[in-house]
Amino acid sequence: MRIVLGISGGIAAYKAAELARLLIRNGHEVQAVMTRAAEEFVRPLTFASLTGRKVITDIFSSASPDATLSSAVEHIGVAQEHDLLLVAPATANTLAKFAHGMADDFLSTMYLAFRGPVVLAPAMNNNMWEHPATRANLEILKQRGHLVVDPDDGFLACGTYGPGRLAENEKIVAAVERAGLRPAQDFAGETVLITAGPTQEPLDPVRYLTNRSSGKMGYAIAAAALERGARVILVSGPVNIVAPAGASVIRIRTAREMRDAVFANLEPATVIVKCAAVADFRPASEAAQKIKKTGASVSLELEPTADILAELGQKRGSRVLVGFAAETENLAHYARLKLETKKCDMVVANLVSGEEPVFDSDSNEVLLALRTGELAPLARASKREIAGQILDHILKLKR
Repeated sequence: MRIVLGISGGIAAYKAAELARLLIRNGHEVQAVMTRAAEEFVRPLTFASLTGRKVITDIFSSASPDATLSSAVEHIGVAQEHDLLLVAPATANTLAKFAHGMADDFLSTMYLAFRGPVVLAPAMNNNMWEHPATRANLEILKQRGHLVVDPDDGFLACGTYGPGRLAENEKIVAAVERAGLRPAQDFAGETVLITAGPTQEPLDPVRYLTNRSSGKMGYAIAAAALERGARVILVSGPVNIVAPAGASVIRIRTAREMRDAVFANLEPATVIVKCAAVADFRPASEAAQKIKKTGASVSLELEPTADILAELGQKRGSRVLVGFAAETENLAHYARLKLETKKCDMVVANLVSGEEPVFDSDSNEVLLALRTGELAPLARASKREIAGQILDHILKLKR
């Protein structure tokens, strides 16, 4: 792996030399980029000797008049030629620049042009680490999908004790190895429209009808599709899950709102995955005030909600359409029936009455019914692994 090692200005900059050595020992190529403040702590010659490469310290090189133009665009070339960006130590100033798109030196300018995985290893005074501004900047960077290696607790250069000490190099190297395991970008150019979670159909101002869907399967598919290069539009019912960074998230509550959101975003979609557990019925009328408990029996009049999947089957065009089915019996029969009646390319069927839990579980076991007539059982695995296998079958259907 070709790694850009960014070193920003803090006392922990000296530790980056050993970090560079460890990365090279693991078989990686390392290009060091130092900020001007970092040069106050460690000389560029140290990293040049370790990496065997010129250390980049400024946007504009003063080596020769002829080098001005190439130096002016060097940050673009470095960004395109490398697989991963690691910044260690990442100071509060560097985190702020990255979070807000400020580009006033080589490292911050190159960051904006970089499209690979980013690993950040912060190091700073404990009060700076805990400041609301730093916490907000870290949250922005995490939402972009960057991997942050939190600092360790310890005695700091300022004489205080607390979080802020650069994480051990072995921990940083392990994070780099994890981040570098990037899946093939075989969904690049695809726009995947995914629905996830339950809907809630109001009965009165405090009650509603819903189901046990957690949304975990749909969110796993969204995360897997993003990792494989897709643009993801996620229409989500009420769930307690953080949306994957990079997804365009549309939050809804009712089946009617989900139907409107799906068709409002249908046009750019090339793949539709209807994973949401949409309520089949809703109260025929919503009480304006809370229905009081009187001790007497209460009868509810229910009416069917819109069949979003069936409507998509009629309007999908050339898009791949995937439906989901939660069944308590005759799994293969009902999966095939739904495939035919809803005009899907694939139905992912769960048997929710089995011994292993499905709702709110982190694992799943499903049966795929495919338009080819094939039935493909997927053995119990994490929902993230099941998501990857579902995407593999979608690619086969697109060929």
